[in-house]
Amino acid sequence: MKDFSLLSVDPSGARRGRIETAYSTIETPVFMPVGTQATVKTLTPRDLAEMDTRIILGNTYHLYLRPGHERIERLGGLHKFMNWQGSILTDSGGYQVFSHSQLRKITEDGVRFQSYIDGSYHDLSPEKSMEVQRALGSDIVMAFDECPPYPAAPEYVRKSMDMTTRWAERCLRVELQPHQTLFGIVQGGMDAGLRREHAHTLGELDFNGYAIGGLSVGEPKHILYEMARVTAAELPVEKPRYLMGVGKPEDLVECVLRGIDMFDCVLPTRNARNGQLFVRSGRLNLRNAKFGEDELPPDPECGCYTCRNFTRAYLRHLQMADEMLGAHLNTIHNVFYYLDLMAGIRKAIERGNFMEFRREFYDLRGEPLPEDEFSG
Repeated sequence: MKDFSLLSVDPSGARRGRIETAYSTIETPVFMPVGTQATVKTLTPRDLAEMDTRIILGNTYHLYLRPGHERIERLGGLHKFMNWQGSILTDSGGYQVFSHSQLRKITEDGVRFQSYIDGSYHDLSPEKSMEVQRALGSDIVMAFDECPPYPAAPEYVRKSMDMTTRWAERCLRVELQPHQTLFGIVQGGMDAGLRREHAHTLGELDFNGYAIGGLSVGEPKHILYEMARVTAAELPVEKPRYLMGVGKPEDLVECVLRGIDMFDCVLPTRNARNGQLFVRSGRLNLRNAKFGEDELPPDPECGCYTCRNFTRAYLRHLQMADEMLGAHLNTIHNVFYYLDLMAGIRKAIERGNFMEFRREFYDLRGEPLPEDEFSG
């Protein structure tokens, strides 16, 4: 990351910024489609570029296991390997280790885990995570962290947080490629005090940016929003803030309000493959029989390729027939919807009327505004 510029701040506190990397200019707030295994499922790089996608995610854990970071490096790095001209953020592998908890053992040195592919054993340390991400050549590298489960005992959360700090310091000592920058990850469970403490501690380590990890792991929505708010408020104003693994469209709106600049989630791509489309009025489930002869596009107000060319009836047919084209067209729409939502958010912040945008977002869905500290 060459630079982060904070361009404007809405009266509500929502932020509008810009990130410059060696590969692209990223307008924030931004949603980053997830390309776990060097592909955003069902989409080509051309599809993504036509939607003006500037940055996607790759997954350190999965690419380390298959095809291997050393092979990707020999083949010219992840950008060349997948023929992606935009920016790439790679996560550290910490969350995947968390999600495969039955296959791993955590120590101060790092994590020993068992491959879900062939059962082989591997060691992933902060230094190893940096080595893998350096070889991949991603633009934004994530520090290695431990993601505690929810719920977790306070003593465990404190111990995990302190170890994540020590791991972060070890990550900072590893030299990356000249174009790469490193983000620290704030943990602290669902304890506001620990979140503030860890944000302050990592803020003093002077990372290029900061992520908020360990959320969207089963906690109630109001706790997710509160942890995002209290953590973001403690992070350096001049650095980008990334909320990992979140979320639903309403989560993006609510967490932009709480000071977040960057998001990722598998939801738009995963739901597309299951026949669920995100539209301005909420969601469409293509398996619903009422769409069998519906000649409307998924969203009449949407400008994506799918909505310009296909009906709900046709998309339902593809879904019920389990045709691959259905997953492709659905994913085009859902990713476009997310990117378009973020573009609307950016325009609202520039105009200084984000709260009006937020109200209209819920009105279109036929939902009341959330009852929270911003009500009224």
